[in-house]
Amino acid sequence: MVDLTTSYLGLSLKNPIVASASPLSKKLDSVRRMEDAGISAVVMYSLFEEQIVHESLALDHYLNQGTYTNAEALTYFPDMDHYNVGSESYLELIHKIKQAVQIPVIGSLNGVSKTGWIDYARKIQEAGADALELNMYAVPTDENVSATELEKDRIELIREIRGTIHIPLAVKLSPYFTSLPHFTKHCVEAGVNGFALFNRFMQPDLDIETLDVVPNVQLSTSAELRLPLRWIAILYGRTQADLALTTGVHTTGDALKAVMAGANVAMMASELIANGPKRATAILEEMQAWMGEYEYESITQMRGSMSQKAIAEPGAFERAQYMKALTSIDLRM
Repeated sequence: MVDLTTSYLGLSLKNPIVASASPLSKKLDSVRRMEDAGISAVVMYSLFEEQIVHESLALDHYLNQGTYTNAEALTYFPDMDHYNVGSESYLELIHKIKQAVQIPVIGSLNGVSKTGWIDYARKIQEAGADALELNMYAVPTDENVSATELEKDRIELIREIRGTIHIPLAVKLSPYFTSLPHFTKHCVEAGVNGFALFNRFMQPDLDIETLDVVPNVQLSTSAELRLPLRWIAILYGRTQADLALTTGVHTTGDALKAVMAGANVAMMASELIANGPKRATAILEEMQAWMGEYEYESITQMRGSMSQKAIAEPGAFERAQYMKALTSIDLRM
């Protein structure tokens, strides 16, 4: 029997299929159905500090100096009621889910202010979350703030959150870093236990009739797997943190590629939303069959087998693949 067990953020998981942050975690019944379908852990939908502001304006005067993000970015958020419920309901839901299921529950936080990040990280831990994912997406809009400053601020924030909570800590990143390996190295030094690659931010749309900003949610496709797949393959063996591939996991092949590139887990959301939690059951059965056919005994054995580390000359390999891709295009004019 093929062993599908893996670990992520120090948590022992029965298989590498994890439900990433999505509306599916807004209801206890949905989480139960995901557990029944074989999902090994669930990441809660993100608690946005903008939603918290709806309940209490007594935060850390976060317009003060614009640290950790630019205050201008707040104006780009549509009504947060479209995204989630209030903070107290969020914390209560985590507690209820933890009482009802056996799989690990990972909280997700997207803060704005230093106080907001730290205070609600602590509250999510107290609600019973097994780990916390920091959804660190922010749009830099200040031309006077350098990339170095932004990264330094984020590292310092991570260090302070790490000093406040004891549960495992993951950071969900966007791909827009000048040197992602350098940044992840300093994140690990600050206390990060894992990375989720990458954040698929729901870009807002503009309503030209009402002159308003509106949510515009589009589900991912397997084509989006390539970017996180590439970076998982590069970071595997070069970081002391665990790796989760999120964005573009829809098929059995997608999940297998994620693990072979070096991911501890493959996170799914769009596929589960589109086709229901039972889709995970089929993917897990197909993974076992494929691994048995190709004589893989376990996820541990397979993990990282197609990472950049497994290549004798990774730099040459990367450039060769780039050149091969370009020269393979047959332009018929």
